[in-house]
Amino acid sequence: MIAPTLKSGDRLPSRVIGPFLQENLAAYAAASGDFNPLHLELDFARRFGFAARPVHGMRLLAAFEPLLQEWREDLTPLSLKGQFLTPVLEGERATLSGRVAKIEQTASGFVGIIRLMAQTERGAPALMGEARMAARTV
Repeated sequence: MIAPTLKSGDRLPSRVIGPFLQENLAAYAAASGDFNPLHLELDFARRFGFAARPVHGMRLLAAFEPLLQEWREDLTPLSLKGQFLTPVLEGERATLSGRVAKIEQTASGFVGIIRLMAQTERGAPALMGEARMAARTV
């Protein structure tokens, strides 16, 4: 069961990540197997109208997991999903934030639904997403 202190409207602490450098993009590509040239080749990215290489969207989404685990050590993420809106570009930072949208009762207990947001350093929404969290079992 989710601790009674988790309630709708609770906010995650915001966290700035980056700046993302070419080496970071290459390392993520190697770890994930996502070698899309859009993220790795500047000339290719520019052909699509980007001033720099865009950061892998899944890299941004993955950055929420440690933030969620540090925020509530008594909870564990069950799932993360997101929609990518505005690319974060090489050399830029992103700000992660979130809030509890609702608590759902399920057959196995309670699940907290956390709305996630990543913003570019220019303030544009980069990612809108959702995490589902439940009580950590020992």
